[in-house]
Amino acid sequence: MDKPIIWVHGDCLSPNNPALKKYPGVPAIWVWDDALIEEWQLSLKRLTFIYECLLELPVEIRRGDLTQEILAFVQENNANLVVTVNSPSPRFDDICQKVQAVFKLEVLEVEPFFDYDGYIDLKRFSRYWKIAEKYVFEM
Repeated sequence: MDKPIIWVHGDCLSPNNPALKKYPGVPAIWVWDDALIEEWQLSLKRLTFIYECLLELPVEIRRGDLTQEILAFVQENNANLVVTVNSPSPRFDDICQKVQAVFKLEVLEVEPFFDYDGYIDLKRFSRYWKIAEKYVFEM
């Protein structure tokens, strides 16, 4: 029988995260990944927003190498399954491959905020929102 943990990442910082809904009460982890923060040049304002979102979630917050922290968390919780939600992030598939080489991985789909199949630059929320608002407020 599978014993899961949940990996929460920045593309679904919601109490309605499908992984948290499907597996209530299961240990969950968020990792502050220094490489990602530097690569994306996240501002203090954005980091504060993320932290405030995390305070609303049942997650253990860590800092370090994302993959190493996830794998350690699985072992510490005597689990064998990592559950997360899909992400358009270019790094997501790489991280999933590394996790899946060691443990089972279940990737759940998130209901899209809006329907769009073109390119969106995800490095800045303002760039995302410039496209998203056209679809969100179209109702």
